[in-house]
Amino acid sequence: MDDKVYVFDSTLRDGEQVPCCQLNTIEKIEVAKALEALGVDIIEAGFPISSPGDFNSVVEVSKAIKEPTICALTRAVEKDIEVAAESLKYAKVGRIHTGIGTSYYHIHSKLKSNPEEIIERAIAAVKYAKRFVEDVEFYAEDAGRTENEYLARVVEAVIAAGATVINIPDTTGYNTPEEYGNKIKFLKENVRGVHKAILSTHCHNDLGMATANSLAGLMNGARQVEVTINGIGERAGNTSLEEIAMILQSRKDIALSTGIKSKKIYKTSRLVSTLMRMPVQPNKAIVGRNAFAHSSGIHQDGVLKNRENYEIIDPTEVGINQSSIVLTARSGRAALKHRLEILGIKQSKEELDKTYDKFVNLADKKKDIKDEDLLIMLQMQKAKAHKIKLDHLQVISGKTPLPTAIIRLEVNGELLSASCTGNGPIDASFTAVKKILKKKVVLEEFLIQAITRGSDDLGKVHVQIKSKGVSYYGFSANTDIITASVEAFIDAIEQTNGFAVPVKKEG
Repeated sequence: MDDKVYVFDSTLRDGEQVPCCQLNTIEKIEVAKALEALGVDIIEAGFPISSPGDFNSVVEVSKAIKEPTICALTRAVEKDIEVAAESLKYAKVGRIHTGIGTSYYHIHSKLKSNPEEIIERAIAAVKYAKRFVEDVEFYAEDAGRTENEYLARVVEAVIAAGATVINIPDTTGYNTPEEYGNKIKFLKENVRGVHKAILSTHCHNDLGMATANSLAGLMNGARQVEVTINGIGERAGNTSLEEIAMILQSRKDIALSTGIKSKKIYKTSRLVSTLMRMPVQPNKAIVGRNAFAHSSGIHQDGVLKNRENYEIIDPTEVGINQSSIVLTARSGRAALKHRLEILGIKQSKEELDKTYDKFVNLADKKKDIKDEDLLIMLQMQKAKAHKIKLDHLQVISGKTPLPTAIIRLEVNGELLSASCTGNGPIDASFTAVKKILKKKVVLEEFLIQAITRGSDDLGKVHVQIKSKGVSYYGFSANTDIITASVEAFIDAIEQTNGFAVPVKKEG
């Protein structure tokens, strides 16, 4: 059908050319099976002549894959083509992808040749590949910078020689969408026999236009798109499979479709990222961790009222469970209320107002607020009103001078302070608290826990003290672990009976 776009995935060939991202054969088979499950039509499994490992990978992928066509890359060299054909002997359907440079730069600088000889070599390569497989794809390397009239001559010649697919690569990512679209249109209108072959896009992202260029090519008559998972590839990468697939799925007015099973996109993206040890940038379209995340209060409120206010794709359509409402200092009450309700906590308007005030204070200290942070914050909020409050804390820590703590407490409305040294900042702080309150207690247990990962997360502190033979427990949490420790110590002391309140300020 004319609206069918064939998806040619080059993750295992062009994608694997990223430095330090090479896969072993077992990993390539795993990725190939994921691509098959995703619904790609053609898998470019490697460049067999390049190494014994690449040759073996094409052989093993060919054995493991049943549905997609398996493609092997070659230069316009007979030995390359012979090795590729040998590597494809187990493929259910095999394709040889051969080609040569066609731009002025490639013809004169790289290949040290001339335009007429290039056409002869292109024809010879296609005819030789046809001896081994019926399906032969020809690439005109650097077609993006090749004059359209000459490119049309090359394309016409290789179609006459038997090429079934013609790849028009924007090898350097130089074209604009208008230029690339017009190039495909020119070939459709000026190449005799063009209807006998499928035109294919292969766009690089050097100027950030790979997806736009591929889309322009499709809209002007190309019916195969060459892509990689997560847009990986040499230099700035290739056209992203997930972007093209979701553009065509979301924009029904374009009237083109792929066979991609979109709900497997996110899983496949994570597999490739993990195996290639290449993290996906957070703001990457479709599969980045922020692609469906909302932190602005205005956006969060809009999404909670109707997802389509700020999302044109339902995250479940790409295999993500739901949008992410990230709680930050920019979040509003609607987002906080939503998150609390997910945690099973319902609050009245008055309670929510109090919780929000505490939330904003905490959010100013942390990059984002986790569920655990909220639960700890609410646990502290529900605690009884303290008669002793920490009003000021300053510590000096180091080898010399001795660690020192300056503490000021509000005790029944009166401000009292003390300065003490200790074995460390926490010991000095505890000593100052005991001095202010004139309380003799023994610290029996002191436990610090990081509630979640990250240097800016809440630290939770439990202390156990003994006074007159009775044990008391204190608790607090704060992004500053010394503050949390002092507040937990005060919490425990306040629970002792008859703590002494000084009648004058201690300095």
